[in-house]
Amino acid sequence: MYSVKEAFYSLQGEGARAGRASVFCRFSGCNLWSGRERDRASSACRFCDTDFVGSDGQNGGRFDNADSLADHLAGLWPFDACSEAERRGVPYVVFTGGEPLLQLGSALIEAMRERGFEIALETNGTLPVPSGIDWLCVSPKGLTELVVTQGDELKLVYPQSDNRPERFAALDFRHFYLQPMDRQPLGGNGTTIGDTVAYCLAHPQWQLSLQTHKIAGID
Repeated sequence: MYSVKEAFYSLQGEGARAGRASVFCRFSGCNLWSGRERDRASSACRFCDTDFVGSDGQNGGRFDNADSLADHLAGLWPFDACSEAERRGVPYVVFTGGEPLLQLGSALIEAMRERGFEIALETNGTLPVPSGIDWLCVSPKGLTELVVTQGDELKLVYPQSDNRPERFAALDFRHFYLQPMDRQPLGGNGTTIGDTVAYCLAHPQWQLSLQTHKIAGID
């Protein structure tokens, strides 16, 4: 049984693959926060701005098996609308959450691959990653212990007072991104963007990641 908060077709807005057409599958549930405000202050992650509780979002629901969910997600990709030339764009699914690795396993990965999809995963890095992931993005939260220390992209929400970028600089990732926190302004110029830009300039290993889907007004 899979519980999905929402699923939708849009453009990736963040990180190294910003701008790429993607089917997003947001699983319900997380191991670092219940998703309820009453639990936020005592949680390992206190700044999440995502609703991942329940299965009542756009195209959300409960799915009995991997094939039924894979068919549901594949139905969101515009196969029929694409010309022959446009089909050179490989179908792409992004599994996110909450924490997708509470539910994502080999059965669903295989089912999506059978339907021609390239598979991306956005995880907090606290749970082991199954094989078959094409693009792995780890976004550490708080002082949680990472079990995933290598991948394609490390994306750190900044600033986190208890989670400095220096903690991750030596890990084996292809790309290192700082993404400005949008819950509260902080810093000398009053914005998290300004603080993030300043850190990237002083530490050029890190690149700036903006939530371009919000800037562009893309759902």
